[in-house]
Amino acid sequence: MEKTRRRFLADAALAGAAALSGCQKVGAPGGGESAPAGPADVTLHIAPVLADIAKEHTISTIGYNGAVPGPLIRLKEGVTVTVDLFNDTDTPELVHWHGFVVPADVDGAAEENSLFVPPRGHLPYRLTPQPSGARFVHSHVMPMADLSLGTYTGQFGFVYIDPKTNPGRYDQEIFLATHEWEPFLGAEEEEDEEDQAPPPPGLKKDQKPNGWEIGYQRFTINGKCLGYGEPVRVKEGQRVLFHILNASATENIQLALPGHQFQVLALDGNTVPHPQMVEVLELGTAERIDAVVEMKNPGVWVLGTPHDDDRKNGMGIVIEYANRTGEPRWIKPARKPWDYTIFGGAASTANPDETIPLVFGKINGGTGGFNHWTLNGKGFDEKDAPRRLTKGKRYRLVFDNQTDDAHPVHLHRNSFELTNVHGKPTSGILKDVVLVKGYRKIEVDITPAMEGLTLFHCHQQLHMDFGFKLLFDVVG
Repeated sequence: MEKTRRRFLADAALAGAAALSGCQKVGAPGGGESAPAGPADVTLHIAPVLADIAKEHTISTIGYNGAVPGPLIRLKEGVTVTVDLFNDTDTPELVHWHGFVVPADVDGAAEENSLFVPPRGHLPYRLTPQPSGARFVHSHVMPMADLSLGTYTGQFGFVYIDPKTNPGRYDQEIFLATHEWEPFLGAEEEEDEEDQAPPPPGLKKDQKPNGWEIGYQRFTINGKCLGYGEPVRVKEGQRVLFHILNASATENIQLALPGHQFQVLALDGNTVPHPQMVEVLELGTAERIDAVVEMKNPGVWVLGTPHDDDRKNGMGIVIEYANRTGEPRWIKPARKPWDYTIFGGAASTANPDETIPLVFGKINGGTGGFNHWTLNGKGFDEKDAPRRLTKGKRYRLVFDNQTDDAHPVHLHRNSFELTNVHGKPTSGILKDVVLVKGYRKIEVDITPAMEGLTLFHCHQQLHMDFGFKLLFDVVG
């Protein structure tokens, strides 16, 4: 493990140095416009941060611009911006613009040959924000067994790309990002998902015991444990638009606000065909939800997770109506499986040009070892040639999860359309992450619009680190 990590850092440093020497000619879609002199539109400093997450409890981590989460970045759809990245650490870094359709060199993924930010270095470039909606920025370093790097740190922050026209049917806009802290390696297997399907007949299971899992000691929303920091203050009668981001390294979450319902308007920043009312939101790692809540139940409430232990360890935030005081109230919601298809339209009639099966597999690591993950029977190997796709063709990816773990799978530099979820046809739901539960199957369609290397992976950090990745190459 240590040999692998040293080799990664050495390779990354070389890549970062090369990036720094050539970064004046990158980042403009369609080709190489240099970044101008003067202040950039967006500046991110990657540096150590001390974050007070609870009373007398301070976390030492790495963050953006001295804060956890990083400051909200607000951009305009289609308006090119200049970006300055400064790395004040001794480790090469990658800054991934999650959910953006951008060239591979500025996407922020080593597998796509993106530009590193060298240790103690600086990287400027241009990018054009698209599509509109809730996106985010985060580290894309592969930490492997080092739980002090990558998405385990505080390197994450909301990016909101304002559409060219915005009806603005809300009175207040709130951004909430969840995250967990003080990770540790444990032997306890992940809890079964409530709506996990039974294993298919004849599936051969690994006889080794399950390997390491990740646990956490503290949970936060916007960098604060429940009861610490300022509440969200609202007024009776307001329509409050919540933008919610699951910025966890490994955890899929649920959130509820007792006495209220969420009207879901967008998933992963993309407007859904049919907004629906739900009591509980579910977000796999890296998913985003935009939802409006009508404030018509005055009081002091907890917006938090239904999982009691996680909520007691911080996963929640107080919602306080004007002129109301008292202890925040929590009422456990009824269980109901999350269903993407309620937000979609009728079954799609578009046929793909090609169907690509992707079977998710797991090789148990055994006691004291790490599990390994496979796609179509093989773990990621950087020496393998990328799977070729043709720009403009329609592909159907069949995510067939033959493991007992849930996988929030992400495709870089593209959005995909859900076409079948657990056997239910649907259409019109555009996402860049979808949570595939244990022994379940989801089908999505993509039509690549931009050439270049494109990474597909599970956004659960431990799964991605240990094999759950596949590289596509989109050609004209």
